[in-house]
Amino acid sequence: MPPITPNLDSVTTIAKDGSRQMLHPADVRGPFAHWRRLTALVLILVYIALPWIPINGHPAVFFDTANLRFHFLGITFATQDLWLGFFVVTGLAFSLYYLSAFFGRVWCGWTCPYTVFLEHIFRRVERLIEGDAVQRRKLDSAPWTSRKIRLRLLKHSIYLLLSTLIAHIFISYFISLRTLYQWMQGPPTQHLLAFGIMLFLTGAIYFSFSWFREQFCIILCPYGRLQSALTDDHTVVIGYDKIRGEPRGKSTPDAPAGDCVNCLRCVQVCPTGIDIRNGLQMECIGCTACVDACNDVMIRLKRPTGLVRFDSMVGLQGGKTRYLRPRTLLYTVFFAIGIIVFAFGFSTIKPLRISSTRMTGAPYFLTENLIRNQFQVRIINKRNIHVDYQITLPPDAPAGLQISGTNDPVTVAPGAESIRILVLTLPKQNYQDGPIKTLIHVTELLPKGATATRAVEFLGPDPRIQNDDYLNPQNYLK
Repeated sequence: MPPITPNLDSVTTIAKDGSRQMLHPADVRGPFAHWRRLTALVLILVYIALPWIPINGHPAVFFDTANLRFHFLGITFATQDLWLGFFVVTGLAFSLYYLSAFFGRVWCGWTCPYTVFLEHIFRRVERLIEGDAVQRRKLDSAPWTSRKIRLRLLKHSIYLLLSTLIAHIFISYFISLRTLYQWMQGPPTQHLLAFGIMLFLTGAIYFSFSWFREQFCIILCPYGRLQSALTDDHTVVIGYDKIRGEPRGKSTPDAPAGDCVNCLRCVQVCPTGIDIRNGLQMECIGCTACVDACNDVMIRLKRPTGLVRFDSMVGLQGGKTRYLRPRTLLYTVFFAIGIIVFAFGFSTIKPLRISSTRMTGAPYFLTENLIRNQFQVRIINKRNIHVDYQITLPPDAPAGLQISGTNDPVTVAPGAESIRILVLTLPKQNYQDGPIKTLIHVTELLPKGATATRAVEFLGPDPRIQNDDYLNPQNYLK
């Protein structure tokens, strides 16, 4: 089967009859390929290692779904802290837009998890088993012999094993490695939900990397379709120098040609099968494979490198790229504002969290001399040690307002929570102006440090009603 010939009428993986054409990109060597593989190796090691690295008693990154906690590099977030997730999600999205304004889709080709797994794990396995691009195309078109069946079974068995491994590592971010190992030793029926999620993830990963492949980037991922709105003529992308390269082909005395010898090496190594000489296209993921391939050809022909290179559309036409322009300046301002707001919100995170609600039933209880309100106080300990807490009123609390019943410290286990009943009392004669707003403080005793505050409203009988007529509903209609 010959290599796919790219065109601009349709995506390169669709044949004229509408069928799918399988791509077999050739391998490439060069500086960009070296650094790209090193980057992928680091990212894969980080993905594998994060659930193993303990920080403050928890994995470095751990979404504790059982206890509704999120542990990130030693910092614990409770469900009440999830509002910061808005800044994290929008910040990551805006970071991509910000990066795209300067350097196009460099994220897709270098650090996108899908690209990292596909190009640096699954296609590496395929090259190791089935050979280079030419050999793989021959194997595709060859009849089903025993050799072809053996190679395909071996390849897909390894694919399935890798997919299962990746799925289990992903699940360990939510239930911890220790728990995952314990569950794996028991029958699947004991943890059907987790087992079902694992099967779904394994199947999705296997399908994506064994067959769907670059179609995800072309069809499903919206990033390529957004790049026309995120970039402009001064954005640094991978492009072809038409001024220097055209006309293509072999140079003769009668018909001098440009530096491009039309070897199609840039097309053969492209993981999405495009011809970069046709200009920036939706399928381009900025992987730089074509840059290394073209530079290698130029070096062999003893011509200057850079015929295909990182440059802006303006730069490729002989102009000067402007990095500071209205788009990038505006993005920089928005980016700085987002960082400042997130840093301020992050600084408010404390190792404890409290909430207070009024007990159900009567809003208050009245004795001969006292008014009593009851609240339910929930204390969440986000540390990995036992902590003693003291519940107090502020120094400027209304005169006579006291905590009744208990003043003993509250001990909360690591990463747990405790619910206590807080009873506030106030002499009846001190309740003169209606509802009283005050604060309750929860302070760490051991270790000393954090304090959390919540506002409560102390209720009592309508001060306009005298004597003991407060039980008569007609008095409240006056």
